[in-house]
Amino acid sequence: MRRWWILAIAVVAQAAVTSLTYGLPFMLPQLRDELGLSLTGGGTLVVVPVLGVLLALIAWGAAADRFGERTVMAIGMAGTGLAGLAAAAVSGVVALGAMLVVAGIFSASITSASGRAVLGWFEASERGLAMGIRQTCTPIGVGFAALVLPPAAQAWGYRWALVVPAALCLVLAVVVALWLLDPPRVAAKHVEETRSPYRTPTLWRVHTASALLVAPQFISSTFALTYLMSEHGWNPVTAGAVLAVVQLFGAAGRIGAGVWSDRVGSRMRPMRIIAVAVAAALVVWALGGSTWVAVVGLIAVLIISVTDNGLAFTATAELAGPFWAGRALGIQNTGQNLMALAIAPAFAAVVTAVDWPLAIGLAAAAPLVAAVVTPVQRLVSTR
Repeated sequence: MRRWWILAIAVVAQAAVTSLTYGLPFMLPQLRDELGLSLTGGGTLVVVPVLGVLLALIAWGAAADRFGERTVMAIGMAGTGLAGLAAAAVSGVVALGAMLVVAGIFSASITSASGRAVLGWFEASERGLAMGIRQTCTPIGVGFAALVLPPAAQAWGYRWALVVPAALCLVLAVVVALWLLDPPRVAAKHVEETRSPYRTPTLWRVHTASALLVAPQFISSTFALTYLMSEHGWNPVTAGAVLAVVQLFGAAGRIGAGVWSDRVGSRMRPMRIIAVAVAAALVVWALGGSTWVAVVGLIAVLIISVTDNGLAFTATAELAGPFWAGRALGIQNTGQNLMALAIAPAFAAVVTAVDWPLAIGLAAAAPLVAAVVTPVQRLVSTR
């Protein structure tokens, strides 16, 4: 029972920081209106927290390896919340962006530490399920942001909307400090267990494929609200509510993918199939034009594109082993966040230069390359 309680805390904590660091696209129309930003400028601003995440992931992972999960997560949750409140208080785009970067720096601690905690509490036979549940934190956090932030920003402006996830992070910092337990650690029996897992290319291939699969995930999540408003005339509150429901299906998909990987004895074979399915969904979205077919394609991308994250996360932790898990998860998420940081402004620039269908169609190349790179021959590791 204890391990499930730890898993629940990890999910809620990560969902809270996700709603702040990755939920800003749902305020993109208000941010553009209040700050006078172009689509490219707004698309850049809403992903600047990812820059902070990118800068700090490996360092936080190393800290979790050394000092344990509870300490790292409690500090990270508190720092994320305080930085979010500061972002709501400052004036100007530069100051706002700086505070969002700081929020991202602190939020990075939760990614590596919470994943490491789940790895430590669950055996290999349950790890796909557990990590799948743990990875529901992203769609839960994004879904919460989609449901709450658009009406909050419309009613009160983006500043007060930012206070909502920031306050949630501060509350959960207390929960983590009081009730999260570090998993028991076993001393290494052989020197081999403490050696770098990066002496072979397998982990690098996992990281590369996973980073490529972030492209469709961030394109769809960052621009879904703007796309539905500009191309289909949807109301932002209605669109936000629909996107929130879609995130629930994405969460269920992550759990299903984890169970699938446990049963087939491989994290990577399901991941390759998912990559091909994402590419197909992007093509449907692109070819749908202004019809309902495009909306179906968008929804399919939103759901399918998040289901692989738990598989790559689990594979990384298993292949790295307990003595490298924090750092390996930091490297894994650094690659993902590099892609997330680059893809939003790049895609916005392409849409501005050409049009939505062509830009979406070009994005299908990323998951197709990921399918090729994924090292499917490697089975579940119990290292």
